[in-house]
Amino acid sequence: MVNGIILLDKPKDKTSRDMVNELNHIFGMKKIGHTGTLDPLATGILIMCLGKYTKLVPLLQDTKKEYIATVKLGIKTDTLDITGNVLEEKDCHIAKEDLLKVLDNLKGKIEQEIPIYSAKKINGKKLYEYARENIDIELPKNVITIYDTELLEFKEDECTIKFVVEKGTYIRSLIQIICDKLNVIGVMQDLRRTKEWNFDVDKDSSLIDDIKSGNYKLYFAKDFLDFKTYNLTDEEYKKVQNGNKIFINEDSDNIILIYQDNEVAIYQKENSYYKAQIMLI
Repeated sequence: MVNGIILLDKPKDKTSRDMVNELNHIFGMKKIGHTGTLDPLATGILIMCLGKYTKLVPLLQDTKKEYIATVKLGIKTDTLDITGNVLEEKDCHIAKEDLLKVLDNLKGKIEQEIPIYSAKKINGKKLYEYARENIDIELPKNVITIYDTELLEFKEDECTIKFVVEKGTYIRSLIQIICDKLNVIGVMQDLRRTKEWNFDVDKDSSLIDDIKSGNYKLYFAKDFLDFKTYNLTDEEYKKVQNGNKIFINEDSDNIILIYQDNEVAIYQKENSYYKAQIMLI
């Protein structure tokens, strides 16, 4: 069994679940998960946790993410992206200055409506299941933080925008907010998750064909989490194996425990001792 983290560059027209299934087949193991769904239309970084590192999924979800999105004006669909059923088409043109003003005012905390075609669950049922069954439901809203926006390319009926956002952000919803403020219709035409944690998709991730051929890098908790590391003695390791508390002369809230060059646990400070938070053995 492989234990670690792979940064996968997800291809277009594949679901995040498809990529889990492919890695299941490549490595001959079922215990694989990811830290944040990408729509089939989207490409880019998908953090895949393998083996015991699936326990890190909740910790690795909580980070800023960078996306580059292309917006096509003059079309409205039921999915809020170019793949959906067309609801309306008309000529739409905007001024660059108006778009820049909207993007500048978009930063900070904003409320977004969760798209009906999403995997968000309401009463135990995914929103897209309500949509497919033509069941009317009030769409939930949540408050998210937009850290930065940047206009990368502009045409009167099409533009490319970089967004730096927190987890739980739906770029399709942000695009709808922008279009509403500009009094036009538009959809997300393309999306790429370009950065997550300190990793860049073009520099640090691997394509699925690379992974199939064994040409990939395996990452670990210390590559993501800004926690101190501590090398265990044989006696301390025996205590950790049993999930016991241990004394470490450190002031960090969390610490990654290493034994014989392998990560074995993440411990959390409790008074003068450290107790088990996540076991990796």
